Amino acid sequence: MSDYRETVRGILAMLACCLSFILNDTMVKAATETLPLGQVIFFRGIVSTLVIAVVAWRMGAFHGWRSHISRPLGWRTFGEVGATLAYLTALMHMPIANASAIAQAAPLMITAAGALFLGEQVGWRRWTAVVIGFVGILIIVRPGAEGFNLYALLALFSVVLVVVRDLSTRAIPARTPTIFITAFTSLAVMLTGAGYAAMEDWGPIGPQEALLLVGSGVFLLGGYVFIIIAMRHGDVSMVAPFRYSFIPFAIATGWLVWGDVPDGPTILGIAIVIGTGVYTFYRERKRAQLLAAETPPAVA
Repeated sequence: MSDYRETVRGILAMLACCLSFILNDTMVKAATETLPLGQVIFFRGIVSTLVIAVVAWRMGAFHGWRSHISRPLGWRTFGEVGATLAYLTALMHMPIANASAIAQAAPLMITAAGALFLGEQVGWRRWTAVVIGFVGILIIVRPGAEGFNLYALLALFSVVLVVVRDLSTRAIPARTPTIFITAFTSLAVMLTGAGYAAMEDWGPIGPQEALLLVGSGVFLLGGYVFIIIAMRHGDVSMVAPFRYSFIPFAIATGWLVWGDVPDGPTILGIAIVIGTGVYTFYRERKRAQLLAAETPPAVA
């Protein structure tokens, strides 16, 4: 019963994580209708970075901080900063449901990258799921179709940078505190936003814009907190597929805020991406179970 409750807790946390990130994206997209992107990233970053930095300081994560700086951390930060700029730029110019669906190609691309660059074992079933998943992405992007624009490719490029971020994270020494990594990355994104904003003409921040900027920072933090809870409670293979709740949340907010409704091909592409992603999680779970069964018990 306790395992069941832990898994339910993890699933609820994952749902809350996805909703938090979608609300963050929604507020950022709404804010960029009147403010330049760099200004939005900078002021949102002030909120999130200050809170994360205080938490990290209270936890002693900055003690001996120089020893935590490493090349993998640098690559992870590069991936995070690049993915943020690419994704939010694309989000400004395309429906939130389409951008979110493209972003969900990350697990498939990470599976492929793990096999190609890290030597991880990926069987023909998961390779098939990866290929079919990318067919789904192509249906969403539809190169050559009316309404296609380069921002769809920019959203896809952000997924490539997410892969760089996640693969680099695996190489960061285990002694580096997670909260330090989060604070370091948040600071880097904020400073990049400041640099970007320095080249833009700033817009006036009224009550509505201030509410959107603070709200986006709060929901960004909420997403960070809930993803940690989700990954630490219950069976990860059961919890992880619920990350695809991101897409129905995006469709709902896109319709409620902007009146965007995905067309038939986009819905088909989304269904393919979700189906292949969930199947990939399932196959990874089966492989982990087989490996565990083949591993002899330790001798006391």
